Amino acid sequence: MEHDGFVVRPVGRVESPLTDRAGAPRQGDEGAPEAWVVFAERVGPALADLRPGDRVLLLTWLHRADRDVLAVRPRGDLGRPETGVFSTRAPDRPNPIGLHGAVILAVEGLRVRVSGLEAIDGTPVLDVKPVLGGVDER
Repeated sequence: MEHDGFVVRPVGRVESPLTDRAGAPRQGDEGAPEAWVVFAERVGPALADLRPGDRVLLLTWLHRADRDVLAVRPRGDLGRPETGVFSTRAPDRPNPIGLHGAVILAVEGLRVRVSGLEAIDGTPVLDVKPVLGGVDER
């Protein structure tokens, strides 16, 4: 099942007051501050139809994750049984791709202000997708 690999180029980065994992909420609806997603100039045309009020899914690369972790105790609760990471939203995992539901608050050129983003400052953004009716982002 091994492949030669592939290249994923970030389309932007998160600018957030959250600077370390310990201080970040585990989910966006648990007190995440407003943040900016700053996009690369090369993807500027892709932002053309984003509007304030839009609900989007941001896919990120959790760059500070431990890629060797295969099982965790959900939410770090030692009273819970160890669970395989593919059954959790844990950031530490073999391919640390983050999935974040967010609401667009403003679009200013290559900068998009969002609410509900728990990613820390500097997190690479891989893609943005609209939330469609009937899609559950959790």
